[in-house]
Amino acid sequence: MDDSIPASTEEILALGENSISEDIIALAIAAVVKIAHRQGQSLEEIQEQVLHDDSILDLVQRRWLKDLVAKAWELLS
Repeated sequence: MDDSIPASTEEILALGENSISEDIIALAIAAVVKIAHRQGQSLEEIQEQVLHDDSILDLVQRRWLKDLVAKAWELLS
């Protein structure tokens, strides 16, 4: 598997063709941050989207993901 960060939504979706691993999740998070940054979104906007209530993650998981997105933002900026 090529470990470069996906540059498009299609490439992120293609990650799902692999078995899920920590590496795949990290690549997906990095790709979302990279794409959002390229589209002019702020870190706060991404974090707000992560915190938005959904049926997949509970509040504790969304807060953890929000912090992880901030770390990815710092590393990729």
